[in-house]
Amino acid sequence: MQDLGVEVLSVSVDSMFVHKMWNDHELSKMVEGGIPYPMLSDQDGSIGKAYGIYDEDAGIETRGRFIIDPDGNVQGYEVLTPPVGRNVSESIRQIKAFQLVRASKGTEATPSGWQPGKAVLKPGPDLVGNVWKVWKTSEAFED
Repeated sequence: MQDLGVEVLSVSVDSMFVHKMWNDHELSKMVEGGIPYPMLSDQDGSIGKAYGIYDEDAGIETRGRFIIDPDGNVQGYEVLTPPVGRNVSESIRQIKAFQLVRASKGTEATPSGWQPGKAVLKPGPDLVGNVWKVWKTSEAFED
Protein backbone atom coordinates (compact mmCIF):
# COMPACT_ATOMS: atom_id res chain seq x y z
CA MET A 1 0.00 0.00 0.00
CA GLN A 2 3.04 2.24 0.21
CA ASP A 3 2.70 2.99 -3.51
CA LEU A 4 -0.67 4.58 -2.64
CA GLY A 5 0.87 6.67 0.12
CA VAL A 6 -1.26 5.05 2.81
CA GLU A 7 -0.50 3.33 6.08
CA VAL A 8 -2.24 0.06 6.93
CA LEU A 9 -2.67 -1.09 10.52
CA SER A 10 -4.37 -4.19 11.87
CA VAL A 11 -6.01 -3.94 15.29
CA SER A 12 -7.58 -6.69 17.38
CA VAL A 13 -8.20 -7.55 21.01
CA ASP A 14 -5.74 -10.43 20.70
CA SER A 15 -2.36 -10.13 22.40
CA MET A 16 0.85 -9.60 20.46
CA PHE A 17 1.69 -13.25 21.19
CA VAL A 18 -1.54 -14.45 19.53
CA HIS A 19 -0.76 -12.17 16.56
CA LYS A 20 2.68 -13.72 16.25
CA MET A 21 1.28 -17.26 16.38
CA TRP A 22 -1.40 -16.39 13.81
CA ASN A 23 1.18 -14.80 11.52
CA ASP A 24 3.72 -17.62 11.90
CA HIS A 25 1.29 -20.54 11.58
CA GLU A 26 -1.45 -19.18 9.31
CA LEU A 27 -0.76 -15.94 7.48
CA SER A 28 2.78 -16.82 6.46
CA LYS A 29 1.33 -19.80 4.57
CA MET A 30 -1.02 -17.49 2.63
CA VAL A 31 1.12 -14.35 2.24
CA GLU A 32 4.80 -14.66 1.44
CA GLY A 33 6.73 -13.13 4.34
CA GLY A 34 3.65 -12.94 6.57
CA ILE A 35 1.55 -9.90 7.28
CA PRO A 36 3.07 -6.83 5.58
CA TYR A 37 1.80 -4.25 8.08
CA PRO A 38 1.79 -3.70 11.85
CA MET A 39 -0.67 -5.66 13.98
CA LEU A 40 -1.73 -3.69 17.06
CA SER A 41 -3.11 -5.25 20.24
CA ASP A 42 -6.23 -3.60 21.70
CA GLN A 43 -6.71 -5.95 24.64
CA ASP A 44 -8.90 -3.52 26.59
CA GLY A 45 -11.03 -2.74 23.52
CA SER A 46 -10.43 1.01 23.75
CA ILE A 47 -9.71 1.44 20.04
CA GLY A 48 -12.68 -0.74 19.10
CA LYS A 49 -14.91 1.28 21.44
CA ALA A 50 -13.75 4.54 19.84
CA TYR A 51 -14.78 3.21 16.41
CA GLY A 52 -17.98 1.55 17.59
CA ILE A 53 -16.99 -2.04 16.78
CA TYR A 54 -16.27 -3.42 20.25
CA ASP A 55 -18.76 -6.02 21.53
CA GLU A 56 -18.75 -5.54 25.31
CA ASP A 57 -20.61 -8.79 26.04
CA ALA A 58 -18.33 -11.01 23.96
CA GLY A 59 -15.12 -9.02 24.58
CA ILE A 60 -14.32 -8.98 20.85
CA GLU A 61 -14.17 -6.50 18.03
CA THR A 62 -16.23 -6.88 14.87
CA ARG A 63 -14.26 -6.83 11.65
CA GLY A 64 -14.03 -3.27 10.46
CA ARG A 65 -12.09 -1.35 7.84
CA PHE A 66 -11.70 2.40 8.23
CA ILE A 67 -10.28 4.82 5.69
CA ILE A 68 -8.93 7.82 7.58
CA ASP A 69 -7.69 10.88 5.70
CA PRO A 70 -4.46 12.76 6.49
CA ASP A 71 -6.46 15.14 8.70
CA GLY A 72 -7.62 12.24 10.89
CA ASN A 73 -11.21 12.19 9.59
CA VAL A 74 -12.95 8.89 8.82
CA GLN A 75 -13.87 9.09 5.14
CA GLY A 76 -15.24 5.58 4.77
CA TYR A 77 -15.74 2.40 6.71
CA GLU A 78 -17.10 -1.10 6.41
CA VAL A 79 -18.03 -3.40 9.26
CA LEU A 80 -18.59 -7.10 8.60
CA THR A 81 -19.52 -10.06 10.73
CA PRO A 82 -16.72 -12.66 11.08
CA PRO A 83 -18.06 -15.17 8.52
CA VAL A 84 -17.77 -12.66 5.66
CA GLY A 85 -14.36 -11.86 4.22
CA ARG A 86 -13.22 -8.44 3.09
CA ASN A 87 -12.32 -7.34 -0.42
CA VAL A 88 -8.87 -5.75 -0.63
CA SER A 89 -9.44 -4.68 -4.26
CA GLU A 90 -12.52 -2.70 -3.21
CA SER A 91 -10.58 -1.07 -0.39
CA ILE A 92 -7.86 -0.01 -2.84
CA ARG A 93 -10.49 1.31 -5.29
CA GLN A 94 -12.06 3.38 -2.53
CA ILE A 95 -8.70 4.74 -1.36
CA LYS A 96 -7.94 5.86 -4.93
CA ALA A 97 -11.38 7.47 -5.20
CA PHE A 98 -10.94 9.35 -1.91
CA GLN A 99 -7.48 10.48 -3.01
CA LEU A 100 -8.84 11.77 -6.34
CA VAL A 101 -11.65 13.70 -4.65
CA ARG A 102 -9.26 15.14 -2.07
CA ALA A 103 -6.72 16.16 -4.73
CA SER A 104 -9.48 17.91 -6.72
CA LYS A 105 -10.58 19.75 -3.56
CA GLY A 106 -14.12 18.52 -4.18
CA THR A 107 -14.41 19.64 -7.80
CA GLU A 108 -14.65 16.00 -8.87
CA ALA A 109 -16.68 13.12 -7.51
CA THR A 110 -16.56 9.43 -8.30
CA PRO A 111 -19.76 7.64 -9.27
CA SER A 112 -20.76 4.22 -8.01
CA GLY A 113 -18.35 1.55 -9.18
CA TRP A 114 -15.83 4.14 -10.39
CA GLN A 115 -12.44 2.80 -11.41
CA PRO A 116 -9.23 4.82 -11.86
CA GLY A 117 -9.09 6.28 -15.36
CA LYS A 118 -12.87 6.26 -15.78
CA ALA A 119 -15.14 9.30 -16.01
CA VAL A 120 -15.74 11.40 -12.92
CA LEU A 121 -18.62 13.66 -12.00
CA LYS A 122 -18.36 17.44 -11.68
CA PRO A 123 -20.55 18.39 -8.70
CA GLY A 124 -22.76 21.43 -9.20
CA PRO A 125 -26.26 22.58 -10.08
CA ASP A 126 -25.96 21.28 -13.68
CA LEU A 127 -25.40 17.75 -12.42
CA VAL A 128 -28.64 17.62 -10.42
CA GLY A 129 -31.07 15.44 -12.34
CA ASN A 130 -28.45 14.65 -14.97
CA VAL A 131 -26.31 11.97 -13.34
CA TRP A 132 -28.12 9.39 -15.47
CA LYS A 133 -26.81 11.09 -18.63
CA VAL A 134 -23.23 10.75 -17.42
CA TRP A 135 -23.95 7.17 -16.39
CA LYS A 136 -25.55 6.29 -19.73
CA THR A 137 -22.83 7.84 -21.88
CA SER A 138 -19.71 6.82 -19.99
CA GLU A 139 -17.84 3.70 -19.13
CA ALA A 140 -17.56 4.89 -15.53
CA PHE A 141 -19.92 2.20 -14.31
CA GLU A 142 -18.69 -0.75 -16.32
CA ASP A 143 -16.61 -3.49 -14.74
